[in-house]
Amino acid sequence: MEKAEGRNQTPIAEFILLGFGGVLELQPLLFLLFLLIYIVTLATNALVIVLVVTDQQLQTPMYFFLGNLSCLEVCFSSTILPRLLASLLTGDRSVSVVGCMVQVYFFGVITTSENLLLIAMSYDRYLAICNPLRYAALMNGRVCSQLVAGSWVISFLCCTMVDVFLFQLRFCDSKEIDHYFCDFMRMVKLACSDTRTVQLLAFAVSAFLTIVPCLLILVSYICIITTILRIPSVAGRQKAFSTCSTHLIVVALYYGIPIMLYVVPVIIPSELPYQIFSAFCSVLLHMINPIIYTLRNKEINESLIKAVSKLVAARNIPRFGTNNCSMYEATDDMTNDDE
Repeated sequence: MEKAEGRNQTPIAEFILLGFGGVLELQPLLFLLFLLIYIVTLATNALVIVLVVTDQQLQTPMYFFLGNLSCLEVCFSSTILPRLLASLLTGDRSVSVVGCMVQVYFFGVITTSENLLLIAMSYDRYLAICNPLRYAALMNGRVCSQLVAGSWVISFLCCTMVDVFLFQLRFCDSKEIDHYFCDFMRMVKLACSDTRTVQLLAFAVSAFLTIVPCLLILVSYICIITTILRIPSVAGRQKAFSTCSTHLIVVALYYGIPIMLYVVPVIIPSELPYQIFSAFCSVLLHMINPIIYTLRNKEINESLIKAVSKLVAARNIPRFGTNNCSMYEATDDMTNDDE
């Protein structure tokens, strides 16, 4: 960390998110693209949530976790994209120091909760395939609620522990953050006070909440694949694998995209707009997840078709009722005229 004595000690009240300031000519196009991504993300995830809540056939642990995952996708996109869209539209890239810290906090909470929820989903698939006879007893509604609540509680506790130290930092001199949102490490680099404690704590928490879930998911899928390969019939293996393939794709994207974001800067020439690439990878992931589940899941597709059919039928009922009322009114008028 740079010595505090060599820096201007005047506290700053806001940061400047440089974001896409270097590509001013592309900002209108970026605004439209990110707005479209945000709308599609909200619509598709909201659709999954509504289907899971309203359809009795989807009242199972797997879809309960899927509905909660969609809630997290909505929260994540709403934490990042509204501020990004406002800066692209107005050109105002300033954000208060407190507002930046709040965004960092909720970004950490949602990301950690999603990490832990993926463990719960892999555990659910492990029980369903490796221990199907006891699945109903081991993965009931109470256990599902406890797993989801536990992921939120752990996320809030860990992120609060880190942010208690973050809120004690003083920021002065430079106020520019070279990112499209308030990134934790870039904020810490601008602090004038000692940041060794908060950096060490953040590293320990991040490593624990990233490596441990990744290893647990990996172990669960090794057991799942081993069990599937022991199934004698080809049809049985295909059916078993189809129940966890969608979650496996989402897990691969969730952990693969961050790895790609670290590898790509080494491969891609430095003159390319890496910020644009990073933003698209980050926000597209949360739009793609519900689409993957919708396209690859037979039960959700059937539930969607049934919901659309009910909606069409409900819209047609008032029309028929209105016509019948008009017919009865016309008959009454004719009767009155005859009298």
